[in-house]
Amino acid sequence: MTTLRIEHRNHFRYAAEAPSSYNEARLTPAWLPRQRVLDSRIDISPVSWSHGYRDYWECDVLAFEVLQPHQTLTVVGSSLVEILPQQPRAEKASWDTLQGPKFKDLLCEYLDSSPMTAPPEELAEYAADVATKLSPDATARAVCEHLHDQMKYVPGSTTVHTAAIDAWEARSGVCQDFAQLAAGTLRAVGIPARYVSGYLHPKRDAEIGETVQGESHAWVEWWAGEWIGFDPTNDREVGDHHVIVGRAREYRDVRPLSGVVAGSTEHLDVTVSVTQVS
Repeated sequence: MTTLRIEHRNHFRYAAEAPSSYNEARLTPAWLPRQRVLDSRIDISPVSWSHGYRDYWECDVLAFEVLQPHQTLTVVGSSLVEILPQQPRAEKASWDTLQGPKFKDLLCEYLDSSPMTAPPEELAEYAADVATKLSPDATARAVCEHLHDQMKYVPGSTTVHTAAIDAWEARSGVCQDFAQLAAGTLRAVGIPARYVSGYLHPKRDAEIGETVQGESHAWVEWWAGEWIGFDPTNDREVGDHHVIVGRAREYRDVRPLSGVVAGSTEHLDVTVSVTQVS
């Protein structure tokens, strides 16, 4: 069992004083069978009004407004999360199971790709070829490993508006691109896949109580008898150093922060710190 303390700090500075802004924050880790949220809060300055709700994807959202002139906005999400050990996995699903009409109806939202996740023809053909030789689970792993081998992780090489196909053409991207490419490619061969937004403690050998620079991270989950998480950016299974915030079709469904401001952002400073408590 691992317990992590996470602080995700966002500081916006506007080019000129903004009269108002309207925002949503998805910074609260999800309560799941393997993930217990012991404490969580979101602090906002300035703020005029806020309201919490759970969205369609079962992600906790804090909607808030700033209705006073302001030139900066600070949003800080703080959480204490306990992650339990991985339990033995269920029997893997076969291609026959995935191709049944009843199954497709149940998970149809994770089988259709959008312009942001649609894979290039080259990747779709690679996945289709692998699928003729391997099981759905092994195919999904092979696709993720292929992405890791073919692409470079380059911070700043893409934006949140970059489509998966463009990241592939550049052969570089960030975790969001790896996750959206993986999800779209798996969907192309009939494997239900979802985009996961969360946090990663990057230092496996960190001392207890040591605070390190963490990451707002993204990875993929596919269904093959159960939902299986894999981190294609780092080429490893999701474990006790990954914290889930939201799971949906693509990045735009679970953006950590989104909104509208009456003005323009001059500078955004984002930091994530993670401390392994136990």
